Amino acid sequence: MAQQNFVVSDRIPAPARNLLLLLQSTLKLPKSQCQQIIQEGGVRVNGKSRTKSHQQLECGDRVEVQWLPQPVQLRSQGKKATSLETFSVVYDDQDLLVVHKPANLLTVPTPHRESRTLISLVTAHLKRTATGEQAYCVHRLDRGVSGLLVFAKSIEVAELIRDQFAARKPDRQYVAIVTGTWRKEQGTIRTHLATDDDLNRYSTTDTDKGELAITHYEVREQWSDASLLEVRLETGRRNQIRVHLAEAEHPVLGDPRYRPQQATHWAWPYRRIALHAESLGFQHPRTTEPLSFKSNWPKEFRDFQRLVKKQ
Repeated sequence: MAQQNFVVSDRIPAPARNLLLLLQSTLKLPKSQCQQIIQEGGVRVNGKSRTKSHQQLECGDRVEVQWLPQPVQLRSQGKKATSLETFSVVYDDQDLLVVHKPANLLTVPTPHRESRTLISLVTAHLKRTATGEQAYCVHRLDRGVSGLLVFAKSIEVAELIRDQFAARKPDRQYVAIVTGTWRKEQGTIRTHLATDDDLNRYSTTDTDKGELAITHYEVREQWSDASLLEVRLETGRRNQIRVHLAEAEHPVLGDPRYRPQQATHWAWPYRRIALHAESLGFQHPRTTEPLSFKSNWPKEFRDFQRLVKKQ
């Protein structure tokens, strides 16, 4: 199923230009499922995430539905997770949950309505361990990327954490293994990212068409034909790190979308992207206490480093 996009028509009367009503009418889904899509950050209006169901829209507003909920009948199949689809809990309290996501697991369903995603596994975990709690997605990692993610346990907490992300407050540090020797030890990549018809992201000079994306990087290690980068996100656009590094002629190893022919290395045979969300820091939405978490490197990273250092 293709990604769902539509433009608010002037034929729709003003009282009906409510985000929830428009989604119900366009997607032909129940109210509860449309509310879930909105509340979990699955809707963008004119390029910006919108998480409030009651928001009124204007004629000409562009609405993009980034994912659809999985069919209800798939939620109760009870399949056991394989070792590649499990996650680990890093932090858990009454308001939020920080987890480590493995590679090759979607954070949320795509329009294809996948039944096994991180949010479905986290929701099932909360149902088993806490009465009445539900997981609300705050931010995401691409399918092939591993590392730290935070989920809220209520809409209120989700909004508070999303506000921090919108204000660029959380500290998000990644490690990436890229092709080639990076000449500049540190720097900042600043572009506007747009989306083409195939949903690929690219940098554009048209600031009205693209979203501002800022990536800071520092070289940790250099090898003869690859580099290990520490990457910090100031903004968190979809595919931001992958696009910026690929456009700099140093694509992330294993990336199947952005310069895949260059994104290869003899010591990286894995079907995943060499990108890992290593640390995450933000302010607790209730207590305002600063929270900081760190995730160990995946085995693939450690094995790669060992092999290239032998050369």
